[in-house]
Amino acid sequence: MLLRPKSVLKSLARTDYLFQETFRGLQRGGWMNWAAISTMTVLLFLFGTSLQVSWQVEGMLNQFGSQLVISTYLESGVGADTLTEQVSQLPGVVSVEAVSREQAWSQLTSDLGLSNISNAIDQLNGNPLVDELKVKARDTQQVPQLAATLKNLPGVDEVLYVSEMIQQLRDLNIGLQWASLVVVSLLSIAATTVVTTTIRLIAIARRQEIEVMQLVGATRIWIYLPFLIQGAVFGIIGAGGAWGLLLAAQQGLRSVSTGNGQPSFIEFLANGLQLSSHQWMVLPCSLVLLGTGLGVLGSLLAVEKAVAAR
Repeated sequence: MLLRPKSVLKSLARTDYLFQETFRGLQRGGWMNWAAISTMTVLLFLFGTSLQVSWQVEGMLNQFGSQLVISTYLESGVGADTLTEQVSQLPGVVSVEAVSREQAWSQLTSDLGLSNISNAIDQLNGNPLVDELKVKARDTQQVPQLAATLKNLPGVDEVLYVSEMIQQLRDLNIGLQWASLVVVSLLSIAATTVVTTTIRLIAIARRQEIEVMQLVGATRIWIYLPFLIQGAVFGIIGAGGAWGLLLAAQQGLRSVSTGNGQPSFIEFLANGLQLSSHQWMVLPCSLVLLGTGLGVLGSLLAVEKAVAAR
């Protein structure tokens, strides 16, 4: 079915009108536009950061799986070989692996992606780790009782097993999610308020035009649409700014961690914040959706108040 030339021209004229009114409204917003965009950018940056941290903790949880290994950390100066034979004879024990403090340090630096091990040892005045026994239980029901028995052995400082570590990480993840929810909620209210104030000022400046449009029979949707597009523009620009800040932060952390040649928590953080191919798609889309939604919501509230006041 062919489109009629008149209908095409009418559609183009309407589109041109919307773009012109949106651009004109942004010009009238002045410095308030930057206030709305900057608030939106900060909000979306913190939202993206909290989302990345949550993904990182969940990845650590998934790596544990359903192992039956009990990590038994010995007191400083106690060698793992001195307790290996005694622990292997305990009921419910399938195998015992002795891990010296040197092996544990080498594995830790490898897991964290650290490259210069000697500098790390010098900074910490020596290897801070202790010897460890990895005790594998026969089944999950025997793990708590076996852990209690190991805890009471002389020379044992601390006993941890998977369920405890998973629970600790889950508690940490829940706490981070609640803290992020509170911060993001407060900033969302602030961003919506700034957008509402900005759009309302623009609507007040156009009050005569709005009255004329109402008198000639323009629909509410047609009156609202330029303002809603302006709010969406605030959200999209804020999402772009937040995404740029996230990329810059990752690149900055990576440069700092590799530039000074010394391993640190920054290097671990930079490696942990790397995104998978799926997350590279989800994160920017989430930023755009949240930013656009808040921008449209703020604009809708502003126009409702402005139109209702007439």
